[in-house]
Amino acid sequence: MPRKKKMKILSAVSEVVPFMATGGMGQVAGALAETLAKSDKSLDIRVITPLYAGFRSKYEHQMKFLGATEVQLAWRTLYCGVFELTEGGVTYYFVDNRHYFDREKAYGYIDDGERFAFFSKAVFATIEITKFVPDVIHAHDWQTSLVPIYLKTHYGEKYPKLRTVFTIHNMEYQGQMPGNILHDVFDLSNEDMGIVWYNECINLMKGAIICADKVTTVSPTYAGEIQVSGGYGLEPIIRENAYKLSGIINGIDTKANNPSSNSLLGEHTYSANDLTGKKGCKAKLQSLFNLPTEPRQMLICVISRLVSHKGIDLITYILDDLIKMDVQFLLLGTGDHTYELFFEEMALRYPDKVGASIAFNPEIAGMIFAGADVLLMPSRSEPCGLAQMMASHYGTIPIVRKTGGLADTIHDCRLGDGNGFVFEEYTSRALMNTIKSAHDLYTFREKDWENLMREAMNFDFGWESSANTYANLYRELEG
Repeated sequence: MPRKKKMKILSAVSEVVPFMATGGMGQVAGALAETLAKSDKSLDIRVITPLYAGFRSKYEHQMKFLGATEVQLAWRTLYCGVFELTEGGVTYYFVDNRHYFDREKAYGYIDDGERFAFFSKAVFATIEITKFVPDVIHAHDWQTSLVPIYLKTHYGEKYPKLRTVFTIHNMEYQGQMPGNILHDVFDLSNEDMGIVWYNECINLMKGAIICADKVTTVSPTYAGEIQVSGGYGLEPIIRENAYKLSGIINGIDTKANNPSSNSLLGEHTYSANDLTGKKGCKAKLQSLFNLPTEPRQMLICVISRLVSHKGIDLITYILDDLIKMDVQFLLLGTGDHTYELFFEEMALRYPDKVGASIAFNPEIAGMIFAGADVLLMPSRSEPCGLAQMMASHYGTIPIVRKTGGLADTIHDCRLGDGNGFVFEEYTSRALMNTIKSAHDLYTFREKDWENLMREAMNFDFGWESSANTYANLYRELEG
């Protein structure tokens, strides 16, 4: 009996680990592709992403140049080169156009709409060069929203069997643009206006939700929330398309986040069976932030973008009262300048109690996960969240608000078997009361706290189950 051909999946994403990641989407796209490539041999998984200046010099010598073509974007005729590299068992295609992508950052430019319209067109234009004709294109967030839109408006006759999956990583960023650029920037006609027009502007995410064959988001709870009040205005559109919506929880790289083998920890590796090394990690972390080495003073950490929907406003409100307790506090992150100044000032005012690093530094983040006792994530909204899962794997107990992926991954230990502390009301009082509850357990019931650490470390947050769910979703579109 002839062997069945592999189903061909092309993930179109504006950032992907190990090459470029500004947040969770890049980590998720990379981990999902690598897991599927290893675990499901019936799928041929490949990824297409822009060739940014940020990693070009490091990887270009390993890449193979496949060729070049032209992309027609409205009145522009644009160069489009294609490079190929295999990493971690996954074939990556890199779209080359130095005008659009040879920049310091991935996002934050006045022409982002045009840049990612070009990239979305390039996803189709490069098929002739790569010779990889996908069965499914999996697009991610507003930057590739135009992929399912262009399939419906430009490429449907050429690729009649091609299907699309669109994943919403964060509803807050929807690709909203003024209507007068519909033709010149996005190469869409007046007949296409109804696909993307919403609330007096172009909304690319709205168009992707309508045009995609399947829509996913990054946790089951978030899939429900965005239909009711967490959709940033798109709730009616999401409800109309709920029949093709599913919530699939993200996973984490359990090998990279393994305290028994992480080289960053040096001689202080540890496991659920032997927690001894965590004490050394804590002492090393306290030293790094110039805090007193206090082995039994609860060390509370925050690793986050410093924006209000992450619950940073609640933390700033309680911090003066919090440091009156027998605790130390550490923060790593960047974001709103007001918050950055606040935490820097608190570190200056209370050098024995507060440490702050206004930076994005994965190595320091790993040391904090390993050395801290508690992670705060009191988010107002959180599509999935990765930090709470990483913290759990290091035996650093999450304190989270019950929302989005936090509700799906952290279970309140006060209600039975659990891996953290959970509160519901978005108030500083609820956050403070939960911290006090954790502090009491940590201070007065040391053995119970160690058992909680072991429980958290043994939770399975790997990608295997979620990747299998995505594979089944792709197969639903087959044929």
